[in-house]
Amino acid sequence: MGSAVVLLLVVAACLLAPVYEKSIAGTDAFTSNVNGTTVVDGQEVPVMQAEAGGLGLGVTPIGPTGDPAHYLLGADPQGRDVAARLLYGGRNSLFIGAVSALLCCALAVLVGVSAGYFGGVVDGVLSRVLDVLWAFPVYLLAICLSVVLLTSGVTLGPVTIDAGSLALPVFIIGLIYVPYVARPLRGQVMSLREKEFIQSSVGAGASDLRILVREVLPNVLPTVIVFLPLMTSINMLTESALSFLSIGVQPPDASWGTIINDGLGLLYTRPAVAIAPGAAIAVTAVALNLLGDGVRDALDPKAKLRGAV
Repeated sequence: MGSAVVLLLVVAACLLAPVYEKSIAGTDAFTSNVNGTTVVDGQEVPVMQAEAGGLGLGVTPIGPTGDPAHYLLGADPQGRDVAARLLYGGRNSLFIGAVSALLCCALAVLVGVSAGYFGGVVDGVLSRVLDVLWAFPVYLLAICLSVVLLTSGVTLGPVTIDAGSLALPVFIIGLIYVPYVARPLRGQVMSLREKEFIQSSVGAGASDLRILVREVLPNVLPTVIVFLPLMTSINMLTESALSFLSIGVQPPDASWGTIINDGLGLLYTRPAVAIAPGAAIAVTAVALNLLGDGVRDALDPKAKLRGAV
């Protein structure tokens, strides 16, 4: 329950990003503000402050002020409000993580159930495709696909995904994790196929489609539901890694990974720029994983007992 509350708070805060940006912070999270000023302790100060050390030739973004109306978490190297960008970045990170998890599970159900139920040639072909995907290190495959597709986008028949679209990381991340969900589902369906209620339906002359819809899918659905929060967490981490490498979410959009990248050069002077999105990723990932464990225990109480043995 606690993990669900934390997750809801994170999602709600990210959805309210425009409200915070316009009504509270009064900034533009996507416009450079290197010449702007803000108010700290009643005094107007520049957002980009002259460095005190060395020759004093450079500038450093203002640090956390503790005031939600004036750069709560400080500014990034372009003078943009880190707190506002953190909320907007969370929207994209959570969106990509959740939608790519849905895409991954949908493809995995299609492939895993088909391979497990029909067997034979269908199973052989689909299993070999999964083996090929499984053979690649997941991050290496994601990086290779991102680098290639970011130059030209993706065209699937009448559907075209532009290189800068959020649909591109959704497609890449959703695809690379299909084997990790499809293979367990395939094994579960192969076991279900030998059960008496399936054999009874076959003996009664039920069609394959009817058996799949009425008998097989309801039995694998709890497993898919358990996978969803876990895959959302994994996919969000993958998106953050790709965006940190500048091959995920593209400007002017932001994500938690891009914000960490923005703060990489400020780790020793303004660490909040990188620490804030890193902490948000950690909290959200832990909440999603605990939620997945809770869903698993709720749908399969015996699993908790087996884990305690």
